[in-house]
Amino acid sequence: MSVEVGDDAPRFSLPMAQGRAYNDIEEFSLVEALSEGPVVLVFFPAAFTSGCTDELCAFTEGLEAFERLDAQVYGVSVDLSFSQNEFITKEDLDVPLLSDHTHEVTHAYDVVLSDMYGHFEVSQRAVFVVDEGGVVRHRWVRGDENPDFGGLVDDLTGVVKAL
Repeated sequence: MSVEVGDDAPRFSLPMAQGRAYNDIEEFSLVEALSEGPVVLVFFPAAFTSGCTDELCAFTEGLEAFERLDAQVYGVSVDLSFSQNEFITKEDLDVPLLSDHTHEVTHAYDVVLSDMYGHFEVSQRAVFVVDEGGVVRHRWVRGDENPDFGGLVDDLTGVVKAL
């Protein structure tokens, strides 16, 4: 069952990579993050792939606009935190990445891409905006093609501003 606008966002805790070192890993809790303001969850298939790099670079470039709105942005993928830390460092990303290596959160939000490269189950490219009360206020799931990521970030900034 998919998570839709108006639904309570599935609560979760995951390891969080911040990229200061390969083992820079802390525990992330959605409930705790929501106590500080809205949260933007950016699901992406895999670190080090071209589309995901473009997407997360666009969110890094737009991060200041979200921060001015007291919103936090987190990337979510099934990659291990160690790989995510290397990805953050290599691409100079400012967005913390959450490791859903068990795929539980990807399944809870119903954004499973079951056959990346015909072999791997990963997170589908998707974004959820969750307000401070834990309610999903915006849901976007990739269609056929990747969007203009800069435009997507601008659109999402407008969604958060309207909360």
